[in-house]
Amino acid sequence: MDSKGRVVIKLGGGLITDKTKSKTINMSAIDKVCKVILEIQNEGYDLVIVHGAGSYGHILAKEMNIANGIDKNNEHAQRNAVKKIREDMLELNSHIIESLKELNLNVAVHPPSKWAKGIGIKFEGDISIFEKESNGIIPVCFGDVVDRDDKLEFGILSGDDLMYRLSVEIPDVKYTIFLLGDVGGVMDLPPTNPDAKILEIWSKNKFVKTKHNTDIDVTGGIDLKLDRAARISKHVSEVWFLDGRSPERIIELIRDGETIGTKIIV
Repeated sequence: MDSKGRVVIKLGGGLITDKTKSKTINMSAIDKVCKVILEIQNEGYDLVIVHGAGSYGHILAKEMNIANGIDKNNEHAQRNAVKKIREDMLELNSHIIESLKELNLNVAVHPPSKWAKGIGIKFEGDISIFEKESNGIIPVCFGDVVDRDDKLEFGILSGDDLMYRLSVEIPDVKYTIFLLGDVGGVMDLPPTNPDAKILEIWSKNKFVKTKHNTDIDVTGGIDLKLDRAARISKHVSEVWFLDGRSPERIIELIRDGETIGTKIIV
Protein backbone atom coordinates (compact mmCIF):
# COMPACT_ATOMS: atom_id res chain seq x y z
CA MET A 1 0.00 0.00 0.00
CA ASP A 2 1.32 3.43 -0.96
CA SER A 3 1.86 5.81 1.94
CA LYS A 4 -0.62 8.63 2.44
CA GLY A 5 2.28 10.74 3.71
CA ARG A 6 4.01 11.26 7.03
CA VAL A 7 2.77 12.18 10.49
CA VAL A 8 5.35 13.68 12.85
CA ILE A 9 4.29 13.41 16.50
CA LYS A 10 5.82 14.89 19.64
CA LEU A 11 5.01 13.19 22.94
CA GLY A 12 5.45 15.96 25.48
CA GLY A 13 7.56 15.33 28.56
CA GLY A 14 4.65 16.36 30.76
CA LEU A 15 2.49 13.68 29.13
CA ILE A 16 4.84 10.71 29.43
CA THR A 17 6.27 11.58 32.87
CA ASP A 18 5.40 13.46 36.03
CA LYS A 19 7.64 16.48 35.52
CA THR A 20 7.73 17.28 39.23
CA LYS A 21 9.11 13.90 40.37
CA SER A 22 12.47 12.63 39.18
CA LYS A 23 12.21 9.74 36.72
CA THR A 24 8.50 9.11 37.20
CA ILE A 25 7.02 7.41 34.14
CA ASN A 26 3.38 7.56 33.01
CA MET A 27 3.07 4.18 31.28
CA SER A 28 -0.70 4.35 30.90
CA ALA A 29 -0.38 7.57 28.86
CA ILE A 30 2.43 6.06 26.77
CA ASP A 31 0.47 2.87 26.07
CA LYS A 32 -2.58 4.90 25.07
CA VAL A 33 -0.61 6.98 22.56
CA CYS A 34 1.18 3.93 21.15
CA LYS A 35 -2.15 2.23 20.38
CA VAL A 36 -3.13 5.33 18.39
CA ILE A 37 0.24 5.27 16.61
CA LEU A 38 -0.62 1.73 15.47
CA GLU A 39 -3.99 3.00 14.21
CA ILE A 40 -2.30 5.83 12.29
CA GLN A 41 0.01 3.35 10.60
CA ASN A 42 -2.97 1.13 9.77
CA GLU A 43 -4.59 4.19 8.16
CA GLY A 44 -1.69 4.18 5.68
CA TYR A 45 0.63 6.85 7.08
CA ASP A 46 4.35 6.70 7.85
CA LEU A 47 5.33 8.09 11.23
CA VAL A 48 8.19 9.90 12.93
CA ILE A 49 8.12 10.08 16.73
CA VAL A 50 9.86 12.62 18.95
CA HIS A 51 9.48 12.68 22.72
CA GLY A 52 10.36 15.09 25.46
CA ALA A 53 12.49 14.52 28.54
CA GLY A 54 10.11 15.41 31.33
CA SER A 55 11.41 14.36 34.73
CA TYR A 56 14.08 12.16 33.13
CA GLY A 57 16.04 15.14 31.90
CA HIS A 58 14.81 18.54 32.98
CA ILE A 59 15.30 18.28 36.74
CA LEU A 60 18.99 17.30 36.71
CA ALA A 61 19.71 19.54 33.73
CA LYS A 62 18.24 22.49 35.61
CA GLU A 63 20.11 21.65 38.80
CA MET A 64 23.46 21.41 36.98
CA ASN A 65 22.83 24.30 34.55
CA ILE A 66 23.51 22.06 31.55
CA ALA A 67 21.66 24.30 29.08
CA ASN A 68 24.28 27.04 29.49
CA GLY A 69 27.22 24.80 28.73
CA ILE A 70 30.40 24.10 30.66
CA ASP A 71 31.10 25.92 33.90
CA LYS A 72 34.81 25.57 34.62
CA ASN A 73 34.09 25.83 38.36
CA ASN A 74 31.83 22.81 38.23
CA GLU A 75 32.89 20.89 35.15
CA HIS A 76 33.49 17.48 36.77
CA ALA A 77 29.97 17.38 38.25
CA GLN A 78 28.51 18.70 35.00
CA ARG A 79 30.22 16.05 32.88
CA ASN A 80 28.85 13.37 35.21
CA ALA A 81 25.40 14.95 34.89
CA VAL A 82 25.62 14.94 31.09
CA LYS A 83 26.43 11.22 31.14
CA LYS A 84 23.58 10.56 33.60
CA ILE A 85 21.02 12.57 31.61
CA ARG A 86 21.91 10.70 28.42
CA GLU A 87 21.54 7.38 30.23
CA ASP A 88 18.24 8.47 31.76
CA MET A 89 16.92 9.57 28.35
CA LEU A 90 17.73 6.15 26.90
CA GLU A 91 15.91 4.59 29.84
CA LEU A 92 12.83 6.76 29.23
CA ASN A 93 13.02 6.00 25.53
CA SER A 94 13.18 2.26 26.25
CA HIS A 95 9.75 2.42 27.91
CA ILE A 96 8.25 3.98 24.77
CA ILE A 97 10.01 1.52 22.48
CA GLU A 98 8.80 -1.40 24.59
CA SER A 99 5.21 -0.19 24.34
CA LEU A 100 5.49 0.16 20.56
CA LYS A 101 7.09 -3.27 20.16
CA GLU A 102 4.35 -4.90 22.23
CA LEU A 103 2.02 -3.78 19.43
CA ASN A 104 4.36 -5.41 16.86
CA LEU A 105 5.48 -2.03 15.56
CA ASN A 106 8.99 -1.84 14.11
CA VAL A 107 11.11 1.04 15.42
CA ALA A 108 14.56 2.53 14.96
CA VAL A 109 15.95 4.76 17.73
CA HIS A 110 18.20 7.71 16.84
CA PRO A 111 19.55 9.34 20.05
CA PRO A 112 20.59 12.91 19.13
CA SER A 113 23.82 12.64 21.16
CA LYS A 114 24.93 10.07 18.54
CA TRP A 115 24.16 12.01 15.35
CA ALA A 116 23.47 15.70 16.15
CA LYS A 117 25.72 18.55 17.25
CA GLY A 118 24.77 22.03 18.39
CA ILE A 119 21.50 23.45 19.69
CA GLY A 120 18.57 25.44 18.32
CA ILE A 121 16.97 24.96 14.91
CA LYS A 122 20.34 25.25 13.13
CA PHE A 123 21.86 22.20 14.81
CA GLU A 124 24.05 20.00 12.62
CA GLY A 125 23.13 16.42 11.80
CA ASP A 126 21.97 14.12 9.03
CA ILE A 127 18.17 14.42 9.03
CA SER A 128 17.97 12.05 6.07
CA ILE A 129 18.41 9.06 8.40
CA PHE A 130 14.77 9.59 9.37
CA GLU A 131 13.45 9.24 5.82
CA LYS A 132 15.55 6.21 4.93
CA GLU A 133 13.58 3.89 7.18
CA SER A 134 11.37 1.51 5.20
CA ASN A 135 8.94 -1.39 5.60
CA GLY A 136 6.89 0.46 8.17
CA ILE A 137 9.83 1.16 10.50
CA ILE A 138 9.08 4.12 12.77
CA PRO A 139 12.10 6.35 13.55
CA VAL A 140 12.14 7.67 17.13
CA CYS A 141 14.27 10.40 18.73
CA PHE A 142 14.08 12.74 21.71
CA GLY A 143 15.38 15.90 23.34
CA ASP A 144 18.93 15.26 24.51
CA VAL A 145 22.23 16.69 25.71
CA VAL A 146 24.43 17.08 22.64
CA ASP A 147 28.00 18.18 22.00
CA ARG A 148 28.81 21.63 20.69
CA ASP A 149 31.74 22.82 18.57
CA ASP A 150 32.36 25.92 20.67
CA LYS A 151 33.83 26.67 24.09
CA LEU A 152 30.55 25.75 25.82
CA GLU A 153 31.18 22.07 24.81
CA PHE A 154 27.61 20.83 25.31
CA GLY A 155 23.99 21.99 25.47
CA ILE A 156 20.40 20.80 25.26
CA LEU A 157 18.85 20.10 21.89
CA SER A 158 15.12 20.51 22.41
CA GLY A 159 12.62 18.05 21.01
CA ASP A 160 10.79 21.09 19.62
CA ASP A 161 13.81 22.01 17.49
CA LEU A 162 13.92 18.40 16.30
CA MET A 163 10.22 18.68 15.44
CA TYR A 164 10.91 21.73 13.29
CA ARG A 165 13.74 20.20 11.29
CA LEU A 166 12.05 16.81 10.88
CA SER A 167 8.75 18.36 9.79
CA VAL A 168 10.36 20.77 7.34
CA GLU A 169 13.18 18.70 5.86
CA ILE A 170 11.64 15.24 5.53
CA PRO A 171 9.45 15.03 2.42
CA ASP A 172 5.70 14.45 2.36
CA VAL A 173 4.84 15.45 5.95
CA LYS A 174 1.06 15.90 6.08
CA TYR A 175 0.55 16.38 9.84
CA THR A 176 2.71 17.68 12.65
CA ILE A 177 1.16 16.97 16.04
CA PHE A 178 2.29 18.22 19.46
CA LEU A 179 0.68 16.09 22.20
CA LEU A 180 0.36 18.01 25.47
CA GLY A 181 0.17 16.51 28.93
CA ASP A 182 -2.25 18.72 30.82
CA VAL A 183 -4.32 20.82 28.40
CA GLY A 184 -6.45 20.27 25.32
CA GLY A 185 -4.60 22.73 23.10
CA VAL A 186 -3.41 26.34 23.20
CA MET A 187 -5.39 28.14 25.89
CA ASP A 188 -6.48 31.78 25.77
CA LEU A 189 -5.45 32.15 29.43
CA PRO A 190 -3.01 30.26 31.66
CA PRO A 191 -4.43 26.73 32.21
CA THR A 192 -4.72 27.38 35.95
CA ASN A 193 -7.35 30.04 35.24
CA PRO A 194 -10.84 28.46 35.48
CA ASP A 195 -12.03 30.67 32.61
CA ALA A 196 -9.33 29.39 30.23
CA LYS A 197 -10.65 28.08 26.91
CA ILE A 198 -9.04 26.17 24.03
CA LEU A 199 -8.30 28.31 21.00
CA GLU A 200 -9.44 26.56 17.81
CA ILE A 201 -6.81 28.44 15.79
CA TRP A 202 -3.60 30.16 16.85
CA SER A 203 -1.20 32.23 14.79
CA LYS A 204 1.91 34.22 15.66
CA ASN A 205 0.00 37.49 15.76
CA LYS A 206 -2.37 36.15 18.43
CA PHE A 207 -1.02 36.94 21.88
CA VAL A 208 -1.86 34.51 24.65
CA LYS A 209 -0.81 34.54 28.28
CA THR A 210 1.21 31.36 28.55
CA LYS A 211 2.58 29.76 31.70
CA HIS A 212 6.16 28.51 31.65
CA ASN A 213 7.54 26.58 34.61
CA THR A 214 11.07 27.97 34.76
CA ASP A 215 11.73 26.01 37.96
CA ILE A 216 11.74 22.78 35.96
CA ASP A 217 11.78 23.37 32.22
CA VAL A 218 15.15 24.12 30.61
CA THR A 219 14.21 24.44 26.93
CA GLY A 220 11.63 27.20 26.68
CA GLY A 221 8.35 25.47 27.46
CA ILE A 222 5.14 26.29 25.62
CA ASP A 223 6.52 29.50 24.10
CA LEU A 224 9.26 27.57 22.26
CA LYS A 225 6.67 25.03 21.07
CA LEU A 226 4.45 27.80 19.70
CA ASP A 227 7.35 29.45 17.90
CA ARG A 228 8.51 26.20 16.30
CA ALA A 229 4.96 25.17 15.43
CA ALA A 230 4.36 28.53 13.71
CA ARG A 231 7.55 28.07 11.68
CA ILE A 232 6.50 24.53 10.74
CA SER A 233 3.07 25.79 9.59
CA LYS A 234 4.78 27.68 6.75
CA HIS A 235 5.68 24.29 5.28
CA VAL A 236 3.09 21.83 6.66
CA SER A 237 -0.62 22.64 6.30
CA GLU A 238 -1.82 20.64 9.33
CA VAL A 239 0.04 21.60 12.53
CA TRP A 240 -1.85 20.91 15.76
CA PHE A 241 -1.59 21.07 19.54
CA LEU A 242 -3.73 18.26 20.95
CA ASP A 243 -4.49 16.72 24.33
CA GLY A 244 -2.15 13.73 24.69
CA ARG A 245 -4.51 12.25 27.26
CA SER A 246 -7.02 11.82 24.40
CA PRO A 247 -4.70 10.76 21.55
CA GLU A 248 -7.64 9.32 19.60
CA ARG A 249 -8.19 12.92 18.49
CA ILE A 250 -5.36 12.38 16.00
CA ILE A 251 -7.47 9.68 14.33
CA GLU A 252 -10.47 12.03 14.27
CA LEU A 253 -8.29 14.66 12.64
CA ILE A 254 -6.89 12.50 9.86
CA ARG A 255 -10.27 10.88 9.15
CA ASP A 256 -12.62 13.87 9.53
CA GLY A 257 -10.32 16.86 9.06
CA GLU A 258 -11.19 18.33 12.44
CA THR A 259 -11.07 17.58 16.16
CA ILE A 260 -10.88 19.27 19.56
CA GLY A 261 -7.57 21.09 19.76
CA THR A 262 -5.68 24.04 18.30
CA LYS A 263 -4.62 24.36 14.69
CA ILE A 264 -1.46 26.43 14.25
CA ILE A 265 -1.40 28.66 11.19
CA VAL A 266 1.06 31.16 9.73
